[in-house]
Amino acid sequence: MSSEASHSNPLDHVVDHVVDSSHLELPWGRNGLVVDLPKIPLGFYDLQITRFMLMELIAAVLVAAILIPLARHIAKHPITRGRFLNAFEVLVLFIRDSVARPTIGGRDADKYLPYLWTVFFFVLFNNLLGMIPGGASATGSINVTAVLAVMTFGVVLFAGMKASGPIGFWVNLVPTLDVHPALKFFLWPLMFFIEIGGLFIRHLVLCVRLFANMLAGHIVLAVILTFLIAVSGNAWYVVAPASIAGVIALSLLELFVAFLQAYIFVFLSALFIGSAAHPHH
Repeated sequence: MSSEASHSNPLDHVVDHVVDSSHLELPWGRNGLVVDLPKIPLGFYDLQITRFMLMELIAAVLVAAILIPLARHIAKHPITRGRFLNAFEVLVLFIRDSVARPTIGGRDADKYLPYLWTVFFFVLFNNLLGMIPGGASATGSINVTAVLAVMTFGVVLFAGMKASGPIGFWVNLVPTLDVHPALKFFLWPLMFFIEIGGLFIRHLVLCVRLFANMLAGHIVLAVILTFLIAVSGNAWYVVAPASIAGVIALSLLELFVAFLQAYIFVFLSALFIGSAAHPHH
């Protein structure tokens, strides 16, 4: 179901990139086109498809549509040809050689590369979809980034328990205490709970960092566009060009941030996995 929007505020189109809703607002027509997203009846519950859910689905399809053919091409051809495939191969090799292997180490890194590659491109595509008119940045939602952080937390637990065992992983959270046994009796439990708290806090920061950066960028764009409707008279002819130039510059910066935040998320994920797989004693 679709309909023409009765009114359109230019600021809404910027902020809406990081606000979930049950409809899409496409920049078609004079006032824009509003497309209502369907509900899926599940008997006792109707599942409402939201804009972020649609963007995540598109991002997942893009990951599969690009990485699967790329993997098959690399397996058959020792040299990748074509600008499109070369561009993505550069990113894939960068994650392997500059992120996974230095932080996780050697053979262990290759075991977790499928997850790291998938989460990198999934986050990247979700970030970039927010730059497209009518699209949205699902990573601007704390719910989405929280799920991504929980996924990394699960991989960290798996890596740690695989390396040290279900009990050894938790015991190895506490570094070796070279102190008197009587003092160690009091310090070890304290250090254990501190390390447990640190483990959860690290993944909480992983969630909030991505969410906050993607949300902040679109809010700044909205604030700059505010000047276009807040200023009138002759001042508008001075403020408007400056605001438009600022929006263009920040939009280019947002493209950089989209790649940067995807890199930071996957780098921290690899770092946490590496620390769990190779605990220091």
